[in-house]
Amino acid sequence: MRTVTFPPVVGPIEQEDRPVISVTRLNGERFALNPDLIERVEAHPDTVAFLVDGTKYVVKETVDEVLAEIREFRASILAVSYEMDRGEYRAATPATDAGTTASSVVPFPSREER
Repeated sequence: MRTVTFPPVVGPIEQEDRPVISVTRLNGERFALNPDLIERVEAHPDTVAFLVDGTKYVVKETVDEVLAEIREFRASILAVSYEMDRGEYRAATPATDAGTTASSVVPFPSREER
């Protein structure tokens, strides 16, 4: 059995670690939107994001820009899964009392261990 020790993470969580995309309301206010809840995005001429629960958000970004954000979000999930598979993933977890990090992520076994 392999033991993996993760170094403590200091500082804010990077954008790619957040499960949301960042978009802008027409008044300039930035907000986060969960891309898993977006059903469709349309231009009328303003861009409107429709969520699965019927909520609508009018945003400044174009349809192509929103779709690019969603693609980047999904690609980051794949990138993390590849890092996990190679045993290179370092989760952003708070330090425990003993000074070590507690991780809920267990690396995939190496190809030789499968």
